[in-house]
Parts: sequence; structure tokens; C-alpha cells
Amino acid sequence: MKIAIVHGPNLRLLGQREPEVYGTDTLEDINSKLEKLAHELGVEITTFQSNHEGELLDHIERMAEEVQGFLINPGAYTHTSIALRDALVGVERPFVEVHLSNTTARERFRRHSYLAPVAAGMVYGFGIHSYLLGLQGLVAKLRR
Repeated sequence: MKIAIVHGPNLRLLGQREPEVYGTDTLEDINSKLEKLAHELGVEITTFQSNHEGELLDHIERMAEEVQGFLINPGAYTHTSIALRDALVGVERPFVEVHLSNTTARERFRRHSYLAPVAAGMVYGFGIHSYLLGLQGLVAKLRR
């Protein structure tokens, strides 16, 4: 089983960007912990990050032929991108949306997700553990 991990805009700045909100783990730390967990679960992962919406869409379309599901932190595109939602629905692969912070406890505009209604699940507010819990949940769903 293969899962694509997709990191959206500004996530390359993790560890330095608003550590009081996002923590001190870097994107490399997250990917490393995901690799370790994937190995324990007996699955393969790929990781990708982009600040550009079109690149994220192209990557999802490209990877859909290779993977059984997606784990995605869409960053700010959560609240703005119908195109990202449509791409994930269009490739017909289950996905889990994750966020490091509790988006519902932050600014009003962060409380709405275009992806949540079509996601297999959501995990948010647990820092790096959101990714790990999301991967565990997605793998369990795919194995059912």
C-alpha cells in the first residue's frame, strides 16, 4: 500500500513560523516521523510540498495512479480552494485532512474547510501528532 503525503503552502517554514501556533518541529521532522510510522505500519509513503495551488493539483492527479490514498495538510488552501477539493474528489482516492493547530479555535476564516465534507476524516490540533494519527486512520480505513 502506498500513501501520498501532501503539504500545502508555508509548511516549508515550520519550525520557524509562529512556533507558538505550529510548534517547533520542521517539515523534515514531520516527514521523518511519518516515514518511521509508515515502516511500522508496513506501508510506503511519498512526500511533496508546494506553495503553489496548481503544483498541488498536478501532483495529486499524477500520484492518483500510484497511491491508494492521500494525507494532506492543505494549509491556507483549506479555506479557499475549491480546485483542491475538486482534484481530490476527482481522483477518487480517500484522503484525510490534517492540521497542526486547532483551526476551529483560531480566526473565524479558518473555521471553514472546503475539504472536510468530502474527506474520509480530519485530524487537527495535535501538532505533529495530527499527521501521525491521520496516517494511522487512513491506513486502517484502506485495510478494511
